[in-house]
This record gives sequence, C-alpha cells and structure tokens, in this order.
Amino acid sequence: MKKKADQIKDITESNTHLEQDVDTAALLKAAPESPMPECIKPMLATLVDAPFDDPDWQYEVKWDGFRTLAYVQSGKADLLSRKNKSFSEKYYPIHELLKSWKLNVVLDGEILVLNESGVSKFSSLQNWRSEADGALVYYVFDLLWYEGKDLMELPLYQRQAILKDILPKDDDRVRIGQVFTEKGTAFFKDAEKLELEGIMAKRRSSTYTPDLRSNEWLKIKVHQRQEAIIAGYTKNEGTNKLFSSLLLGVYEKGEMQFVGKVGTGFTKKVQEELINAFKPYITEKSAFKVIPDINKPSRFRPNPPKADVTWLRPELICEVAYVEMTSDGVFRQPSFQGMRSDKKASEIVREVARHSPKAAKAAPLQADEAFAGALKPPKVRDRATLVNPKDDSQVRPVCGHDIKFANLGKLYWPEEQVSKRDMLNFYYQIADYILPYLKDRPLSLNRFPNGIHGKSFYQKDVKGKAPDWAETFPYTTSDGKHKEFLVGNNEDTLLWAATSGCIEMNPWFSRTHAPDNPDYCVIDLDPDQNTFEQVIEAAIEVRKVLDALGVPTYPKTSGSTGLHIYIPLGAKYTYDESQNFARKLVHIVNEQLPEFTTVERFIENRGGKMYLDFLQNRPGATIAGPYSLRPKPGATVSMPLHWDEVKPGLTMKDFTIFNAVNRLKMEGDLFKPILGKGIDLEKVLNKANSQFGK
Repeated sequence: MKKKADQIKDITESNTHLEQDVDTAALLKAAPESPMPECIKPMLATLVDAPFDDPDWQYEVKWDGFRTLAYVQSGKADLLSRKNKSFSEKYYPIHELLKSWKLNVVLDGEILVLNESGVSKFSSLQNWRSEADGALVYYVFDLLWYEGKDLMELPLYQRQAILKDILPKDDDRVRIGQVFTEKGTAFFKDAEKLELEGIMAKRRSSTYTPDLRSNEWLKIKVHQRQEAIIAGYTKNEGTNKLFSSLLLGVYEKGEMQFVGKVGTGFTKKVQEELINAFKPYITEKSAFKVIPDINKPSRFRPNPPKADVTWLRPELICEVAYVEMTSDGVFRQPSFQGMRSDKKASEIVREVARHSPKAAKAAPLQADEAFAGALKPPKVRDRATLVNPKDDSQVRPVCGHDIKFANLGKLYWPEEQVSKRDMLNFYYQIADYILPYLKDRPLSLNRFPNGIHGKSFYQKDVKGKAPDWAETFPYTTSDGKHKEFLVGNNEDTLLWAATSGCIEMNPWFSRTHAPDNPDYCVIDLDPDQNTFEQVIEAAIEVRKVLDALGVPTYPKTSGSTGLHIYIPLGAKYTYDESQNFARKLVHIVNEQLPEFTTVERFIENRGGKMYLDFLQNRPGATIAGPYSLRPKPGATVSMPLHWDEVKPGLTMKDFTIFNAVNRLKMEGDLFKPILGKGIDLEKVLNKANSQFGK
C-alpha cells in the first residue's frame, strides 16, 4: 500500500498533457505593448455542483490558500491579495525570492503551505508566521503581462505555454501547476481520494477578464466550504472557554442573513487570538435584521445550554467547512477553518453551486496517470527564520511551549545593524549544532538586554525566574550560596535564554549527571599587549606539545581576542585532575615561549604578556561555547577551526553572524570529538613527565 505522499502525484512541474505546440516567441512578438498594469482584481471562478469531461476544457487542482497576484519588475516585487492588500511582508520568503528574479512579469496564483503529504490546508496558512511554521509555496497558474506585453487577451493555454517557458525553475517554492484535458470526472475522483480541496475547470480558449466571476472558469469542491461574516459570539453558562461559538452570516439581497453558529475547530490559542481580535468590533446592535434565537432547541440539540451573546460589527470574515445546508439555509455540523483577510465583508454572499455544463464523457483516467510525480512540499531547506521580520513582539511555539519574543527590532550590534531578531533567528538556524554543547549543562546567563554597548550582568540563579517547563540544576557554589542554574537541554531553553538578552551561551564543562567530571579540558589563550599572530604562535606550540604526547586537540576562536584549545576527557576525571594537567601543559608552553607568554594569574604581574589560562578548568567556570555569538563589535562567533586554519592571516572577524551558518553547512560540526571517549590522562602524564620532566 503506497503512502499518501507517494499516491499524490506531482502535478506541479509541466504541462505535458497539453497536446498543442505553441510558438511562444511568435505570440510574444505579436502581443500588444503595454506598461505594467497595477492593482488588477483577479478573474474568479463560478461554483458548480459536479465535475465533467470536455476536450475544450482543462483541469487543475483547486488550492487551499490565498489568491495572490505578483508584480515583479527591476528587482522589486509586490504580492497583492484579491482586494489589493499587500502580502509582501506577511509572506516574506516568497517576496524575497521574487525580488531576486531578473525578469519583469505579472503572475496570478495561490500562496499556500503544503504538508508532508503534499496537501494544502487553509488553517496551516492562516497560522503561518515564519518559516518555522512550514514551507510556503506560490503556485502560479496564469501569466497576465510579461516584459512590456499585455497577454490577457491570449487564450489560456497559450498564456500558460509562455509561462512555462519564462518562469525560473531553480527554486521549487514557485511552481507551475500541471493541467489535464478531457478527464475532469476521474481527476476529481482522485482529488477526492487524496483529500484535496477540489479541482478547477477552465475553458482552454478563455481570455483573462479581471474582476469577473466567469462561467469559463469553474470550481468543483470536494468538501462543502463557505466564507461567512462573524456577526457575534456566544458564551455558554458555566463554560471555561473564552467563547462557545461564533454567530455567522452572509449577505442576501443586501441584508445580513443568519447561516448558523460554529463551535468547533478552535484551539485554546486560536480562541485567545480571536477574542483579542474581536474587541474593536464589539457593538450593542445586532447586524441581523431578524435576530436569531441562539437558545432555541433543535432536532440535534433539544436542550441547549443557556448562552449570552456579544454582537460584533459585521467586518471580520472566517471560513467554515460543513456537511450540508439545512432547508432553512443553516450550516449543519460546521467546523471553523480559519480567518480570511483577503476579502471584504460586502463580498460575502451565499455561494450556490450551478449545474455543471453538459459534456461528452471521456475515457477514465487512472490515478497513477493523473498524478505523474509527487505533489510534494518544497525540497527540505535549512532552517531560516523563527521570528518574522514584521512584528516587534511575537509568541512562537518552540518544543511545545509558547515563548514570547519581544523588542525584536532592538539593535544589539548597532554598528552592524544586527537586531535581537537577527540574533534569535541565528540561534534557531544553528540549534542542531550548538545544542550538543549545551545539553545537560548548567548555564551562566550573561545578559545584555540593551545590546553590546548597554549594561550587562551575570545571572546564575534562575529560581522563580525561568519558565515552569525549563529544567534547572540546584548547586551550592564555592562561596556557599545555593543556586538553581538553567540547564541547556533543548531548543526552547536556548531561545528563552537568547530572548532574555543572553547574546553568548556559557555552558559548564561538565554535565548534571556528573557535575564534578568535565567532558574536556580547555587552554584559554588570553592576549594582553600581544598581536594575534602571537596568539596563533602560542596555539601552534600547544598543539606541538600535545601532538608529542599523542593527545588530540581541537581549536576554536574565542570570538573576542584569543583562541581556545579543547582536549577531550570523556568525563573520566575530576576538575582538579583536569586543572593539574592544564597547569603542567601551560608551563611547558611558557618555557618554549617565555618572551610573550605567562602563567601569572594576576594581571598586574603579567607585564603585558599573553596569559596561558588553565584555571578555567574548575567547577562552575564557563567560557563561550562552540558556535556561540559574542557581545563584541562585528557580531563575532566562537568558531571551531581546522588546525590548518590556525595560521597568520586568521582574524576574529572571519566568523560572524553573517557567515557562520554557511560555514556550518559546508564544514559541519568540527567539534564532535570533544564529546567522545577522551584521553587516558594517567598515560599522558607519564609520557609528559618522561619527555618534559616533572
């Protein structure tokens, strides 16, 4: 038995079922010249009650999204809804993609979100806030203008042939829907079987007439759907819900008619969003000329609970699915599908299906023939954005928890114009890389709520301050204070810490299950009046000593001024043992480079030399972890390196928020071995004593 994703075939890539050859170059040459049109109101389809077969018609999938016209010219792009409301900011990934095109064009299509089975659900698009909510796709089905030529008077099949020739094919977030001829009945059955919204039937010779509900474009729905105006809401006696149902209406002969109430299809979050959206529209007066009796018993509900009504001005629109319409024009078993912002309330009338055109029957179409490849979501892309570029405050679900991200426009690195929003999206993008070095580790929170030039402070105790779902680790510090450290277990913890102003992530060297046993030993090369070339020279000397002892080493930039060198221990030794090993190592290096290095702990006694810091290897001490941002000019990143990169010419600003993600895609995680088995410390120390003396 095939999976649905395999059964739903690709109707998105070519018009192979169109048999006519079209000379697109000749058509474009003959088309009338015209400036780019503005604010076109799209051509609309008429609802009919059944599919049909006719060789003069073609059939396409009816997408469950937002109708969108795209205007692309000279590196600029606009996405406009049916009533010319801008979608450019809301659906920014598609907008940015179209801006990159090197052509001038006006397109008609549908923006939607495809699930893993290749099916679009309107509710998914309604709830879309950023790329974390799913992959947007812009399905283009018509071409209205191209490079100074008005194409709307051409027949549909010719417009689509030109569209196929000129549309860029290097990014599958913009696609052309495949079309089929003659076999609408079988095509509809396959769409029904695969839970699509329905199909479109379009006369192949039809021209494009803006702002017309045409009989040459028809829609046949698999499920009953209707847009409705929200005229009020009810709240049942004794309920804990914010509201119990929405009161719905449509216009008929200029008057608002009641079409029922819908009380299903709402999550708690949706209810909260809706009740806030309703507040500006609350009114004392009902929009219905004949006010419905909401407490009236029915055949399906003989004893309804008593409910109070709050009336709303008739301006908000939603979409509902329903089983059937009763004889008095009321929805039976309606379910809320989502809000619609692309239409005006005055446009919402009861949609009554007309009878399908009479047509000759054609040979049946097999499902595998109708859907010749997978109707799949876009290729899996690396993460991009968690918080969108529009809203300064957003609530986003992360690991099943809602986290509020506020003040997103605040510049954390003013000189580089890098905002808090950019920082959060960076950590979202690299979560899979950084989390192995935070997982099960207590964190010291170094908070910069006003950016790198503002006041900062360390917060180690998060008792009563961290979210209820966050794991904490109770620990008594060396000064005898009892604290609860945040544990960097999951993505939600990472992003909550970041939105609290933690630009850098500072994990312990050990984990909660073995707090006294570090996973690695670290040598921190901390320059004073040194050049970075001297830091590099010291790092290479550390490596030489450890290579002689057969010890693997892993370098990274600090993101500030120095370099860190990690040695895997496998949590087999105590902090004291790790520190003693590090002490011996830095003394050996200092003996080799006495001119510009020191092991002197106190700054005033260092004489401007580079400090070979081994004292970081102690309980509770932290340094910026691998892949962490740093609160330094340039928005630098503490980046793991290949040893052959540790050479003159290396600079701290080689690795920043602007290029770190691409580096990770190319290089992967270079630091994985530091969490591995670890060295045999006793064996290494014996060898060191033998080679370098005790």
